Amino acid sequence: MHMFHENKEEKEYVILVAVDCANDKNDYTVYDVDSSLDELAELADTAGAEVVGRVIQRLQHFNPTTYIGSGKIDELKTMIYATGATGIITDDELSPSQMHNLSQALDIKVMDRTMLILDIFAAHARSAEGKMQVELAQLEYRLSRLTGKGTSMSRLGGGIGTRGPGEKKLEQDRRVIRKRVSQLKHEIKEMSAHRDITRAGREKGRIPVFAIVGYTNVGKSTLLNALTGAEILAEDKLFATLDTTTRVFEYSRTTGKQKILLTDTVGFIRKLPHNLIDAFRSTLEEAKYADYIIHVVDASSPDRLAEMKVVYNTLDELGITGKKVITFFNKIDRILGEDMRMGLFDIRAIDYISISAKNKQGLEKIPLTIDKLLREDRKLIERVFGYNEMSKVSEIKKNGEVIEEEYRDDGIYIKAYV
Repeated sequence: MHMFHENKEEKEYVILVAVDCANDKNDYTVYDVDSSLDELAELADTAGAEVVGRVIQRLQHFNPTTYIGSGKIDELKTMIYATGATGIITDDELSPSQMHNLSQALDIKVMDRTMLILDIFAAHARSAEGKMQVELAQLEYRLSRLTGKGTSMSRLGGGIGTRGPGEKKLEQDRRVIRKRVSQLKHEIKEMSAHRDITRAGREKGRIPVFAIVGYTNVGKSTLLNALTGAEILAEDKLFATLDTTTRVFEYSRTTGKQKILLTDTVGFIRKLPHNLIDAFRSTLEEAKYADYIIHVVDASSPDRLAEMKVVYNTLDELGITGKKVITFFNKIDRILGEDMRMGLFDIRAIDYISISAKNKQGLEKIPLTIDKLLREDRKLIERVFGYNEMSKVSEIKKNGEVIEEEYRDDGIYIKAYV
């Protein structure tokens, strides 16, 4: 008689480790070690691990050999024994030698922030392109860690850092992995070309395109669902959705109906791995080809300014500059008192409003804000069109905003934004 056993991933218990470098604290809106570790804890929770401890060391620079100093390594050993931790996660990306040496010193599984984020992306990728982009990022990350690191790689075992293309990739030689990387880049490029065709079709239709950007877990998918009924997965977890989604948002106004396209993009985060940015560049660049940017911000986040800074820095890195931005301060239902709301502002946005996408609070202000933005880039015309020019009148009604329309003896009087 055959016995069947269900394979379950064992729960991982991890200690978070960070180095607080004094020279990294010039800009308080970018990095705060405690906030960064809070976020790392959320990432660990999203990946299915339980945080059982934290260690912070203040140094002028990362230890080039082991990331942290020898004294902290001894402290970590004691904490590992006391908590029964099965691994550690560092708040910064480790070099191959740092990961190897730290693993040797602690005799435990060592992961870094990049590995954790890649693992979450691998678990949440749904589309074919998303899966390929994650695999590409993982392979490029692992490629630099193959040579001479067989021992540290063999310590990985199961769990975080092993999802996606699979552990067997680590056992293949560099030539085979490079061949797979080249193949993935080619396939992603082909998908990107298909997206260009789709994008060209949108431009031909002259429907304004708004790219929704923001820090991870600020409510972008919830907003898109609330406005368009898109039914996209929306969870209170980091990187719940990775795939780009475009939906039509149509709303009524006194002068007729207006259609726009809303494109959701992957959320940003502190220290987003560069190979992830490169792998997802074609997806992230949806914002580059949009007409306008909607920046969604978690109004209730105590790190709101830092998160806004990360979003704009990432947009700048992608070359997405010079576009008009409107900011939606979401989750306003979590803020108590007018004094708190008075602190909501965005100097890079031309307009901003407060909403709660989940409770549908303040959503009625969105069409007014969008109309105001569209009018700034349209021209007000007043003209009488002959009855033999009905095609022009139809075009204005379709793609413009008619303010007044009057049928006269000599033709149709139109006052409109076009």
